[in-house]
Amino acid sequence: MPVILPGDTDLYGLTDSRLSLGRSVAQVAQALLEAGVKIIQYREKKLSGAKMLEECRQLRQLANEYNACFIVNDHIDLAMLVGADGIHLGQDDIPVREARKLVGKDMCIGLSTHSPKQALEALAAGADYIGVGPVFATNTKEDVVDPVGLEYVDWVSANIRLPFVAIGGIKEHNIAKVASHGAKCCALVSEFTGAPDIGAKVAAVRRAMADMN
Repeated sequence: MPVILPGDTDLYGLTDSRLSLGRSVAQVAQALLEAGVKIIQYREKKLSGAKMLEECRQLRQLANEYNACFIVNDHIDLAMLVGADGIHLGQDDIPVREARKLVGKDMCIGLSTHSPKQALEALAAGADYIGVGPVFATNTKEDVVDPVGLEYVDWVSANIRLPFVAIGGIKEHNIAKVASHGAKCCALVSEFTGAPDIGAKVAAVRRAMADMN
């Protein structure tokens, strides 16, 4: 099955065990998958390597069951060990060209970008998709850069022929605005992981995203 990329689907879910109301990463991921989210990124920063490997194996199996795309944030070793569909890198991680030597041509590589220069560099380096953000202020990631605003979403939509996912501070109340600036796929973290009823929240976000008027 071809890897699902942003643009092939509308929503991109990320894990964050700190915000999951006591639920396991696997429980949150399954709820997102049951609600029809087709891309799940494992993003956990402060767990042991053994725990992260265990959780990645669980999410790899779940994504297989739901015909979804499973992406690992930062940890190329974990992505390779569990046969993830992709790896997502930040600007300070191993460069895309070097990561490609490790993961091969079949695993997709996403790269977070915060400026037109970085987007152009990602395109030249062979990234399969880019993250565009943070669109709004966000507290779900440490050492986050300043918000790039909707102007950067506009620029990428008009100038970069790569799939992209908008991320950063996106919620049910503002996702229509982000979509109206050309973002076909949006990533949400706390809005999903912190929802008491994840399925209902996904449905509400989809309705809001469709209402761009």
